[in-house]
Amino acid sequence: MIHFVNDLATLGQRIRHYRTAAGLTLDQLGSSVGVAASQLSLMENGKREPRLSVLGTIAGELGIPVSDLLEPTAPSERARLEIELDRAQASPVYGELGLPVVRAGKGMPDETLRALVGLHQELARRSREAIATPEEARRANTELRAIMRARDNHIPELERLAEEQLTAVGHVTGALTHREVRQMAERLGFELVHVNDLPHSTRSVTDLENGRIYLPPASIPGGHGLRSMALQAIAHRLLDHAAPASYAEFLHQRLEINYFASACLMPLARSVEFLQAAKADRNIAIEDFRDAFGTTHESAALRFTNIATPYLDMTWHFLRVGDDGAVYKAYENDGLPLPVDVTGSTEGEMVCRTWSARRAFDRTNRTTEFYQYTDTPQGSFFESTQIGTSESEEFSITLGVPFAESKWFRGRETTRREISRCPDASCCKRPPADLAEHWRSRAWASAKVHAHIFSPLPSGTYPGVDDRELYEFLQEHATS
Repeated sequence: MIHFVNDLATLGQRIRHYRTAAGLTLDQLGSSVGVAASQLSLMENGKREPRLSVLGTIAGELGIPVSDLLEPTAPSERARLEIELDRAQASPVYGELGLPVVRAGKGMPDETLRALVGLHQELARRSREAIATPEEARRANTELRAIMRARDNHIPELERLAEEQLTAVGHVTGALTHREVRQMAERLGFELVHVNDLPHSTRSVTDLENGRIYLPPASIPGGHGLRSMALQAIAHRLLDHAAPASYAEFLHQRLEINYFASACLMPLARSVEFLQAAKADRNIAIEDFRDAFGTTHESAALRFTNIATPYLDMTWHFLRVGDDGAVYKAYENDGLPLPVDVTGSTEGEMVCRTWSARRAFDRTNRTTEFYQYTDTPQGSFFESTQIGTSESEEFSITLGVPFAESKWFRGRETTRREISRCPDASCCKRPPADLAEHWRSRAWASAKVHAHIFSPLPSGTYPGVDDRELYEFLQEHATS
């Protein structure tokens, strides 16, 4: 099987390797194949892509099959180091230093070349450590939210990929089964293995060498958790993800795998059919959408945002908010005035006290959705909120739409209506003058810090993952 390389540097190194092994100079080989030595040199240095017909002529002159030139690996350890040095010096990390490029000439000893490559690897590692700072995380989140807003939170190419995978395992209707997820993994050459000792900083681990995807043994009720984690690991392979070079890339990869998993658990065609029927009945309810596909309320609300604009012709907003009012996650394309800081980031900011996302916590009965109309400076919105519980606290999941779209939703008859003037501080942030005057110098409080937002992630090859724990886990299971 011929492996076509997409790396001209490797191709060039292989041409040079077989040319020198044949004892030919650039002039001699160029004359034999009808290519100027200067052009052949550009090919060997990865600066010019040769036509396949030229490669065939070169291979014939060197007495080797074309496939030998097209192999995706470096032809020698020295060639590998030269390629790594060239790539490292072409990286933004090195470019920002303003230092000259060092060429690995014939006279450079292997030890020197190996030391230079090692220095670049350490430079890249230290650069990755800095990508998980709170400031970088917030900035990357803001940029990604803007990108997804422009796309109405819809990614057609991932929808198609999910449909292809579902078709390949024969899934037609009903909830996606664990067996079908396992078949998806097997088609990629992977076995799903459930273990009790996953590294604490991981949700799943993929062993590329031995073809295993390690998952926890226990499942969230309904099986959604394990299916989703397995699908996310499968998505990494389908999308050819490499170790992220920046925090923004890490977030983009996470968004893609979450989207793919959601599109598999709630397939596009059936989801659209379900929601269009609910719209026709003027009875859209996220709790029904959730139950129809056996997912969590949050997953169903997010999946709705993927579909609502292109298929239901409506805009929307989504919020996940902690019980203290802090934003964990937020998207909108309907103009809802999200709370943001000076950088435009919304994570960790406090939502208005009158919004449904916070009012829902006041209820005694939290088993059903909470409905409310909220009037804001940007217009009126209808919102549906469900309370959820994590290991450490409660949170709310809100799906909202502009007032004009409320006619399609269950709960539209609610008489609950609130007014929000945020970001005007007099709305709900600034305390009444008499209370402030009385208590300003008579009280002290210790703040609750949102560690998930403000603390840097553990640094490593993958942001948030402990490399040592990960590799020790892989080694132990690979030999067991």
